[in-house]
Amino acid sequence: MSKPLLYRSATELLEAILSSHQAADKQMERFFRSHPMLGQSDRGFVAETVYGCLRHRRSLAYLLGEDRAGAQNLVAAYLLTEGGFSARALIEAGIRPAGVDLAALAAQAHIPRADLPLAVRTDLPDWLLQPLLSHYGESETLELAAALNRPASLDLRVNTLKADRAAVIERLAGEGFTVTPTPWSAIGLRSRDRAPLFGTAAFRDGWFEVQDEGSQLVGMMLEPKRRQMVVDFCAGAGGKTLQLGAMMANCGTIYALDVSRQRLERLKPRLRRAGLDNVRPIAIAHERDPRIQRLRGKIDRVLVDAPCTGTGTLRRNPDIKWRQPDLAELVATQKRVLAAASELVKPGGRVVYATCSLLPGENDEVVGEFLAGHPEFRPQSAIEILARRGAVMTMDDDALRLYPHRHNTDGFYAIALDRER
Repeated sequence: MSKPLLYRSATELLEAILSSHQAADKQMERFFRSHPMLGQSDRGFVAETVYGCLRHRRSLAYLLGEDRAGAQNLVAAYLLTEGGFSARALIEAGIRPAGVDLAALAAQAHIPRADLPLAVRTDLPDWLLQPLLSHYGESETLELAAALNRPASLDLRVNTLKADRAAVIERLAGEGFTVTPTPWSAIGLRSRDRAPLFGTAAFRDGWFEVQDEGSQLVGMMLEPKRRQMVVDFCAGAGGKTLQLGAMMANCGTIYALDVSRQRLERLKPRLRRAGLDNVRPIAIAHERDPRIQRLRGKIDRVLVDAPCTGTGTLRRNPDIKWRQPDLAELVATQKRVLAAASELVKPGGRVVYATCSLLPGENDEVVGEFLAGHPEFRPQSAIEILARRGAVMTMDDDALRLYPHRHNTDGFYAIALDRER
């Protein structure tokens, strides 16, 4: 497809994302379904361009001027400053954004980054930048922001019910794909590029699932055992549910709870592919749903993968940062969910509270308030828990804290709280 048509496609898609509250990846899927004339390489170009605009929206708008930072101009500015196109190449391709001098914009793009305002250098919105600066300081915030603005790797989790890591590496190599072991998770693999692994026989046979290495480490914090009763309190589409089922060798029972019946429906084919039949998906109305009250005091392990700002996943979901969340409402929900989930845990059991947020207000502060009101729960050492799963890491305290710039994973927080016997 010609460059002007791809430019228009990228502009149309970016405009739709910026004017909606729906997640970018869902809108992208719908856009490509409605534009079947776009080939695989065309879709790759459009997706990379749109995600690039979302990652660098603030710095692109700074170069353009806020009053000229519409979707059409953002796409042109991205292609010029990050996409490898010269002003001349864009003009020759017929790409002439309204009110923008491409040659002047190209010259302006060479301003030393150190001379730019901090918000522009980080490409972060004020609602996120300020708490990061307060907590991490300027130097580390710059490192963290740089990592958040790079595309994430493609990580896989080996389904240990069907294969081991060496077997998956060998089988994918036989299908023409190279993957390597992840450094922390002993069941993780990493692909350098965004390879189309969903089309492999290894995937169809359930030998692996796509799951960030950091997410795998969070699942390990639960340490579920065979024949136990486990609750995944905010299961979603079940990425961690599948991991827990494999860790339990398909024995015992996992209750996968979520307020979205649609998300739980997406879990069912994944369970069949993984070979798991010990999972019971249950759609609930809220954290105090009567359908789960019968489980109070009976559960060995509860995972609370709490709803959060998702700031640790900006490498994959850069659109999140341009939609300011109601942080107070989220924190209130997190506190309610953790309190309700803890009531399911029997004496000697464990609840793991986790978020994919980088903000202390969603992590330490929520857990600190919970522990102050629930002295029967005691934090456990993440270092010791993960060492038992073959992950040798260092942490500053009992919590698991993962960062893109330190660990090359998504950003996660998790802490294991054991109930006294």
